[in-house]
Amino acid sequence: MRNRTFIAALLALALGVPAAARAQQPSDTTRDRHEVRRDRRELRQDRRDSRGDRRDIRQDRRERRQDVRAGDSTAARQETRDIRQDKRDLRNDRRDRRSDRRDVHQDRRDLRRDRHDTTQATPKTP
Repeated sequence: MRNRTFIAALLALALGVPAAARAQQPSDTTRDRHEVRRDRRELRQDRRDSRGDRRDIRQDRRERRQDVRAGDSTAARQETRDIRQDKRDLRNDRRDRRSDRRDVHQDRRDLRRDRHDTTQATPKTP
């Protein structure tokens, strides 16, 4: 009798634990929704960075014009270096935005496929 109880307890434990662990894991649609949100947040941050870089470029150009008018060639060269660095940052932000848009598109596609798969998997009862 003890052996049967012990075997039944082991069997219940073996079958029950994976089901409980699976129940705690987020579903694919939840994970995809979170990925879409995270990618959209990154996209907004990259847009904000791009606006800041464009603002910095405008300011550096304005300062360079003032330096050239004042005859300060050393400061003008430094402003030119700053403009190059800001343009480089702007290109990197643009590349990041392109990658994030691609990620959002892919995650939305995965989300639609998951929803479609779940609707197809459930049998229709009349």
